[in-house]
Amino acid sequence: MPELLDVEAFRQYVDATSLHKSIEKVEVKSSEILGNVSAQELQARLAGRKLQFTRRYGKYLFVHVVNDIWLTLHFGMTGRLKYFKNIEEEPAHDRLLISFANGFHLAYDCQRKLGEVSLAENVENFIKEKDLGPDALELDFKTFKKILKGRRGTVKYTLMNQHIMAGIGNVYSDEILFQAGIHPTTKVNKLDEEMLKRLFEEMKNVLRTAINCQADSQNLPDHYLLPHRSKGGRCPRCYSELERIKVSGRTAYYCPKHQEKKL
Repeated sequence: MPELLDVEAFRQYVDATSLHKSIEKVEVKSSEILGNVSAQELQARLAGRKLQFTRRYGKYLFVHVVNDIWLTLHFGMTGRLKYFKNIEEEPAHDRLLISFANGFHLAYDCQRKLGEVSLAENVENFIKEKDLGPDALELDFKTFKKILKGRRGTVKYTLMNQHIMAGIGNVYSDEILFQAGIHPTTKVNKLDEEMLKRLFEEMKNVLRTAINCQADSQNLPDHYLLPHRSKGGRCPRCYSELERIKVSGRTAYYCPKHQEKKL
């Protein structure tokens, strides 16, 4: 599932390809992906206008339209964007196609149709309506400690809970915990001040590093877990075989040596 860093890459992609171009046509090819808007309204609000600038919050991408409306994109499990010219290049699972007057197109491709496209009059109100926690990349340590105080759930579940903090998913929660040396089933209320600070610092480091790598796990540093995160994979530090468990219904990978479970 696209996480904060993937959505940041999508934001940069829109900035580089699709801003300040007149929208000639909008085609909704799968109405299942629409949120609070009909196909007719979406077409009417976008056609003839331009995409002005972008913003990301958690796993959501917001694209400001000249008429003071925000196009909001959530990418579900398989969503992505593609900017192209020749219609033969249109992706196989295109659900929304924006065609520009310059002959290029921007496709919202989402194979499993679990993403969502909607409109928002105000980003802050949208965030409140979705009950999203603070954006993980924008958190300071004081706020991080405050939102974790008194929580009894596992640290992996807490990192992934979008109502606590927004942007981190299953895959990068594993990387953050690996870099911090914390077992994924550790209870949040068992983390001391030193562990909390280490978790916070590694969360920021991992997210920034992944963004700099354009959300491509193969470009991550050699000591990162994700390129080895698979059945039979080995720890990039000690070469121990990674273990795999279920935490709150999600699969977690960790190194039993570097992330020893503390009782």
